[in-house]
Amino acid sequence: MSTVVGIDLGGTKVAAALLRDRTLGDSEQRPTELSSGEALVEQLVQMVGAVRDGEFDAVGVGVPSVVEFATGRVVSSINIPLTDVPLREVLGDALGVPVFVDNDATVAALAEAHDERLRLVSENLVMLTIGTGVGGGIVLGGRIFRGATGGAGEIGHTLVALDLDEGVPDATGFPQPGSLERQASGHALDSLAAAAGFDGGGGTVVGAARAGDERARAVVSRWARAVGIGIANAINTFDPDEVVIGGGASGDGDLLLDPARDAALGYVVPGLRGHATIRLARHGARAGVLGAALLAEQELAESAGGGEVDGYGAGGRTAVRS
Repeated sequence: MSTVVGIDLGGTKVAAALLRDRTLGDSEQRPTELSSGEALVEQLVQMVGAVRDGEFDAVGVGVPSVVEFATGRVVSSINIPLTDVPLREVLGDALGVPVFVDNDATVAALAEAHDERLRLVSENLVMLTIGTGVGGGIVLGGRIFRGATGGAGEIGHTLVALDLDEGVPDATGFPQPGSLERQASGHALDSLAAAAGFDGGGGTVVGAARAGDERARAVVSRWARAVGIGIANAINTFDPDEVVIGGGASGDGDLLLDPARDAALGYVVPGLRGHATIRLARHGARAGVLGAALLAEQELAESAGGGEVDGYGAGGRTAVRS
């Protein structure tokens, strides 16, 4: 059984943990270093050092970015300074072990397709991660679906609120004004809370809603119902067994889940309605770091079964070839 480190890299925080003997260790968590790509890579190296316990075999990294999985290059990234960074190569050279890089929501979806004993229990699953932005991960037939370029699952950039009355407006920067990310991310809740007069952002309005403040509950419900539109689109597109809500927002529990589910079911095509389970992430905030570790474990197992992992050192590139 391999020993691997999983890293969940987000726009505001980064977490790392060791997976050994099917047990995920305690997470090390720090604010994300955003000053430069070089500083961020160094932070990842330091965090691996903080959680490792002796020898380890590989590292898996989930990043909030489009990733070219075959090379581990970050193709584009909005929230972290890693655009065009060959993260698999750079981090592999620094650590001296194989490194596997994928989209953060994709690896979280891989985790959620597994139960608490890490058995694969969901063959077809779509995950929405609601945090700084809105990400998505897809598991089809028990395997990660990455698409032609590795960018599949960018559900946060689907357009759900675009005003077409005067024709199609010119596109602006990402996230686009009509995108799910603009409507349903943590930043969106912050904006709704501020507009309603709640100082302190989304955390404040959620706290007030939990305390019974009806005005706060209305704000949270409006945001949650926007999440529900994303869920409906996922069901109508992929017909999954499950749609899972993860990321930091999953901690909001039924305040998020109930209105999101209600909104989603109204927009699901009748022939698909009633099949997919809509739930919160079973692995909670640790889905990202667990999924990253499972990614590394699975890729190592695949290479041991007949693939080849390149060597490491100056100029070496980590890759799995079957």
